[in-house]
Amino acid sequence: MDAPRIYISFPGTARTALEFYAGIFGGTLRLFTYQDFGRTDGPPGAVAHGELDGVVALAGSDAADGAPSVRFEGLMLSLLGTAEPAVLHEWFNQLSAGGRVVDVLAPKPWGASDGQVVDRHGLHWLIGYEPQ
Repeated sequence: MDAPRIYISFPGTARTALEFYAGIFGGTLRLFTYQDFGRTDGPPGAVAHGELDGVVALAGSDAADGAPSVRFEGLMLSLLGTAEPAVLHEWFNQLSAGGRVVDVLAPKPWGASDGQVVDRHGLHWLIGYEPQ
């Protein structure tokens, strides 16, 4: 059984966002349009379903006409200890491009290193690791 996966309804930016995440995390990206699925509740070329499978797994689509899109409060996507520290620092830097650093990825008083960033697509990430 697979673990829960976040599914994001983007405001018409699903292709750009999921390609952005695939460029950072790698993995396999599959995109299907509204036209592919025979849907008429959005533009034919909009993403009806997209999946990124890999070390970081995400899914999402362009919100259908009249449906809400991504808005998060009190939610972070945690990448604590999911890769080697150098990789986590690189992911943090790439997610920061065009986004907003909330807390720099650095050693903290309790001994671990972590930081937070809100990326250009509005996702809030918590990234960190324990000392080596």
